[in-house]
Amino acid sequence: QVQPVESGGGLAQAGGSLNLSCAASGSIFSINRMGWYRQAPGKQRELVATIPSSGRINYADSVKGRFTISRDNDKNTVALQMNSLKPEDTAVYYCNAEITTSYRGNYWGQGTQVTVSS
Repeated sequence: QVQPVESGGGLAQAGGSLNLSCAASGSIFSINRMGWYRQAPGKQRELVATIPSSGRINYADSVKGRFTISRDNDKNTVALQMNSLKPEDTAVYYCNAEITTSYRGNYWGQGTQVTVSS
């Protein structure tokens, strides 16, 4: 069974930094796109950033210049460095990965809470 697992998150003050990590484990043949999404209370889940196995990285306009996504293909991990945090960044952050085992599937982590105080 394939399962992305997030770590990191927690509480930060406005202007501070946090780092999120996600590791995918299981019988993985390959991973195409990896990314981070977030969901604030009362809002829909939204894209934060995605990184393909090759090609252009995509960021939400709201995080451009503040967040950086990276991945380690050898370790099947993806990270999100979040700088200059704002209270509006408060949300549950979810790791997402398009993973091929015996078939290609879209997998979600269980989420990690990020809270930014003003």
